Amino acid sequence: MKIQNVTDASFGKYGKVMTEFSFEQILKEMEHTPLPEDVVYVPSVETLEALPEAQDVSRKGFGGLPVQIGYCNGDNSRLNALEYHRSSEIDIAVTDLILLLGCQQDIEADDTYDTSKVEAFFVPAGTAVELYATTLHYAPCSVKANGFRCVIVLPKGTNEELPFKPAEEGENRLLAAVNKWLIAHEEAGIDGAFCGLRGENITV
Repeated sequence: MKIQNVTDASFGKYGKVMTEFSFEQILKEMEHTPLPEDVVYVPSVETLEALPEAQDVSRKGFGGLPVQIGYCNGDNSRLNALEYHRSSEIDIAVTDLILLLGCQQDIEADDTYDTSKVEAFFVPAGTAVELYATTLHYAPCSVKANGFRCVIVLPKGTNEELPFKPAEEGENRLLAAVNKWLIAHEEAGIDGAFCGLRGENITV
C-alpha cells in the first residue's frame, strides 16, 4: 500500500497539520505513559490535562470547548476497524506513526465500507494533525518495531460508555461509545461491533 505524507495535498480532504499551538510539555509527559505489545487507549489523563498547554489546545484547537486529552499507545499493523465522531479529533504523534484513513461519505447506505478506499499517511514524530469529523480512522499503525505513542484530543466525554442503549437499526446501530460510531472488520473480533468493513483487513 502506498504511504503518503500528511504534508501532501491528498491529506487535505481528511484533515490538516496543526501549527496554532505548542505541545512540547505534552510530548514530554507522554514519555511516562506505557507502551504495551498490543494497543491501549486511555481517553482522559489528568496529568496531561493539567498542563498549561492543555488550555491552549482547547482554545485554538476546539474554539474553547472542554476537551479531554488521552493517548493511544502500542504496536499495531492492521486496520481492524474504522470510527468517526461528530467532531474533529486532534492527534499528536509522539513517535513516527501511520494513520489509515477514509471518508464517511463513502459509507454505503447499508453502513458497509469498502476497505480498498482507505489511504495511508505517515505522521512524523512531533507533528499534530486535525482529523475532520467526516474522517474515518482508528488506532495508528507502527512505523518501527518498538511501536507508537500518540496523543488523542477530543471533546470531553467522547468514547465514554454509552448511558443508553443504541438503536438496533440505522446509523446509530454503529454507536460503540459516546460520540463514537464504529464499523469493524470481522477478522478483528471486536465484541458487539457492527462488522461492515468489506474487503481486505489492511496490513501496513
